[in-house]
Formats: sequence, structure tokens, C-alpha cells
Amino acid sequence: MKKIGTIPAHTHLRTYLVLGYGLFIVYASLSPFSGWQDQGLEVHAVLTMPLLMQYTSFDVIINLLVYLPLGLLSGLALQTRCGVAVAVLVATLCGATLSAMMEYAQMYLPARVSSNLDLLTNVGGTLLGALLAASIAPRAWFSLHLPLWRTRLFRNERGESFGLALVLLWVFAQINPSLPMLGSVFISEVARAPFVAAQPEPFRWMESLATLLNMLMLGTLLLILLRTGRHVINVLLPLLFVVAMTKFIMAVTLLKSWALLLWINGEAMLGICVSVMLLIAVNQLPRVQLMRLAILSALGYWILAYWVLSAGNPSVAMHLYQWNYGHLLNYNGLSQAVAWAFPLLTVGYLWHTNNLWHQNKK
Repeated sequence: MKKIGTIPAHTHLRTYLVLGYGLFIVYASLSPFSGWQDQGLEVHAVLTMPLLMQYTSFDVIINLLVYLPLGLLSGLALQTRCGVAVAVLVATLCGATLSAMMEYAQMYLPARVSSNLDLLTNVGGTLLGALLAASIAPRAWFSLHLPLWRTRLFRNERGESFGLALVLLWVFAQINPSLPMLGSVFISEVARAPFVAAQPEPFRWMESLATLLNMLMLGTLLLILLRTGRHVINVLLPLLFVVAMTKFIMAVTLLKSWALLLWINGEAMLGICVSVMLLIAVNQLPRVQLMRLAILSALGYWILAYWVLSAGNPSVAMHLYQWNYGHLLNYNGLSQAVAWAFPLLTVGYLWHTNNLWHQNKK
């Protein structure tokens, strides 16, 4: 039983998650990557300024929460290669280095403010995450049962970890409450008074088709990753439930009361139902045909969502929020960027996986 819990592929997945989350932080810290100019600031001046000069309690909480997952993921990845104490130390240093680089880069962005308090809270969040990783890693459910469940459910082959990382990337892109269910177009309905019924709109078949292709793209990717196709619905439905519940919780927390359920519409529900039936029908197809279907679905969705339908601007969704913090605009932009890149990453992954599979057959 011990051998099952020490599968190298698990380390690869954690590494991909660390790298991906690091890129998220870079995007959120430097977006929109424009307006660079020297503001005459010096590093030592930023580091020695009074700690509470740029202080808001919301910023402190956000900085802690944003860097905590980085420390958690880094700590879990490093503990497969070194001891607990070294993993905590290295993970914290990685978070400190990344935070320092972001604060330095923000000195050249007029729209951003570099702060020594931000640096301290970012390091603190990374340390908390690394300590949490040290607590989780030895537990049997994480070190033994979770790897065993993954081994039984998914193929243990080259590239599997990257495929699972793509699935998690898809989940991140979909939980934004200002996006329709499984959609990538920002909700553009104008603000209205509470309890006033919205004017009826025509049914948009193209959005149903986009939702269908989105689900087919994810479902066929899961079919390729799973050991047996009959498990695809058992994995896909809980995944959709998690996305829906997370969107609802985030909507309750972030959106205005009249916008809580805008992300649910008939177009999305029709696309989801039809795509589930299609996935049940194709789950026995040979792997080569599944890969072709996945690639066609990904390319079709990308073209339809971002070249035929209007993808919108992240700022369009800001009127839905009850808060006006700049973090939300960055989050909307990040969600849109991830949703835009996901189909292309999926196509690249499937192309590479297909080549590896043909090489192994030879």
C-alpha cells in the first residue's frame, strides 16, 4: 500500500499548480500591463516608509488570502523533495521573492501603489500556507487515500498531471459570478431597480451552442484522462455542482441583490443538458476519435465565444458588484484571460498527448 501513495505524477501536478498560481499573482499584480513609467521612487524609500501609510484592513486581508494558496501549494510540492522545515522555509522565501518583485514592478505603474506592508502581509500569507501544508501532508487522507483514489480513477501516464491541472484551470475560469453558467461572455444587463422585472429577451441559440461546446471540450478531456469512460458523468456532475455552488456563494458575497442569479439562464441549461447526453453517447469511442472530438470542440468554442459572440470588457461587469475595489476588475480580467487561453492550451495538450500515444504504440 505504501507504494501507491508515492507516485511521481502527483508531484508534477503540484508543480503545475504552483507555476499556474504564480502566473495568476503576476497577472493580478501588474494588470493591465500598460502605462509603465519611472515615478522617481526608490526601493529603500518604499521599504522604510511608515507601515500604516497605505493601510486598509481590506488590503491586508486580501494580501494574506492571495498568497496563502501559494504557500500551501509550494509547501506541498516541496515536501516531496525535502524535509518539512526546509519546505516551509523555501516556500516562504519563494513567496517573499515573488512579492518583492511585484512590489518593485508596481513602482513603475502609476495606477498601483508599492507598499512595505503589502510585502509583509504577502510573506505572512505565504508562511501561513506553508505551515498549513506541513500540517496536511502527513495525514493519511492526503498522503495515501487521495493518491489511491486518483490512481484508480485516472490514467497513470505521461501528461496526465498537466491534463488535471487544465481541469482545475477550467474550474477557476468558470466560478466568476459575473459570467453566465459555463459562458465566457460578461453579463452586460444594465443595472435596474430592485424587484423590477427585466424585459423579455429572445432566446440566444448561439450561446446555447457555446455552452454545449464548452461542456464537450471539458467532457472529452475528462474521457481521455479517465481509465473508463463510464465514470465521466460521475466526475462531471459533481464538478458542475461545485462550480454552481461556488458561483452562487461568490454572487451572494460580491454582487448586488438584483444580480444574484443572472448567471443562470435557459441558454446555458439547454447547452448543459444536450452536452451531457452527447457525452453519454460518445464515451465508448476509441481514444483517437475522442481526441479529435475534443480538439474540434475546443477550437469551435474558442472561435464562437471570442470571434462570433462578443467577449466583452472586464469593466463591463463592474456595475454588477456591490464593491468597487480594483481587485475585482483584476479578477474579472484574469477570469477572461484564463477562459480565453484554456481552449488553446487544451488543443496543445491533446496534440502533444496524441503524438506521445502514437509513439508508444510503435
